[in-house]
Amino acid sequence: MVTIAAIAGSLRSGSYNRALLRAAHRVAPPGVTLIDCPIDAIPLYNGDLETAQGIPAAVTALKDRIAEADGLLIVTPEYNNSIPGVLKNAIDWASRPAADISRVFGGKPVAVIGASPGGFGTILSQNAWLPVLRTLGAELWSEGRLMVSRVAGLIDDQGDIADPATLGLVAQYVAGFAAHLRERA
Repeated sequence: MVTIAAIAGSLRSGSYNRALLRAAHRVAPPGVTLIDCPIDAIPLYNGDLETAQGIPAAVTALKDRIAEADGLLIVTPEYNNSIPGVLKNAIDWASRPAADISRVFGGKPVAVIGASPGGFGTILSQNAWLPVLRTLGAELWSEGRLMVSRVAGLIDDQGDIADPATLGLVAQYVAGFAAHLRERA
């Protein structure tokens, strides 16, 4: 059994990246479980809050899910050619306290995918994650890339990705990442 902690980096209920994560759940191969890591209850990082109240429960849950999983799947939107603030905020909180970074991220295989209504997918956002992941000591899985462009045309009336070709690419990507995680075990 392979477990993958998965974070959708948008809070919007109709998010294309949440749809991409749901697609990953649907097409994951047998023996692979994706564990959702919600970030909507995580407050904006504030060192004063951390000092006064400690790590919020939503952050502790996120950290534990990441630490216990075999790998991490980040499903990132691209906002203004870069990382979405809410997702970066969640990762910043997950790196607190600094002594916990190695438990949560150290050597953790991480895969990054994303969907965008534009023609370039999320290439700039995915690239912007590289120095963040490197700083945290995570291991970027780069054997495949998945950037879903013009996603609005691939969504059905229920808000799910319905395009068979795209679902096939998602299935290939998740299976490839899972195979990498099995090889490491």
